[in-house]
Amino acid sequence: MTYRIALVCLGNICRSPIAHVVLEDRLVRARLDDRVEVVSAGTGGWHDGEPMDRRAAAVLRDAGYDPSRHRARTFSVDWYAENDLILAMDHSNRADMVDVAPTVAEQGRIRLFREFDPEATDGDDEVPDPWYGGSDGFRDVLAMIERTTDELVARLPDLMES
Repeated sequence: MTYRIALVCLGNICRSPIAHVVLEDRLVRARLDDRVEVVSAGTGGWHDGEPMDRRAAAVLRDAGYDPSRHRARTFSVDWYAENDLILAMDHSNRADMVDVAPTVAEQGRIRLFREFDPEATDGDDEVPDPWYGGSDGFRDVLAMIERTTDELVARLPDLMES
């Protein structure tokens, strides 16, 4: 049985696509790619069908990843039935998803992505949106996503059993 993880940010062109590409890479390395599927979306539909932001793609390429397959999608209520774990990049994204279906949120299937980050703290538990900043912000986001993804993949066997 396939375990499905959805990664969600605002427009699905920066944070969640970076996380999507990194998570798929880590699943291959952990030999879990045949048991886990990854999708990503944005809570807003402004960029539907577009590739990821050029700066996000560049930071991924520079780090040895392939960002070319991504096309932006919009989160919808159907995603609750299709995914086992839904990870929001920030509190605002999580709130937008909860507004769509409050009872699903009560089941604990919507979580913050950085709940898996060993360096996250109570006041620092979101993946910041690098959209308005420079390339340093994208590199910082990639580093945050990589360490968080490593911990997520380490904990996946337990998550898949629960």
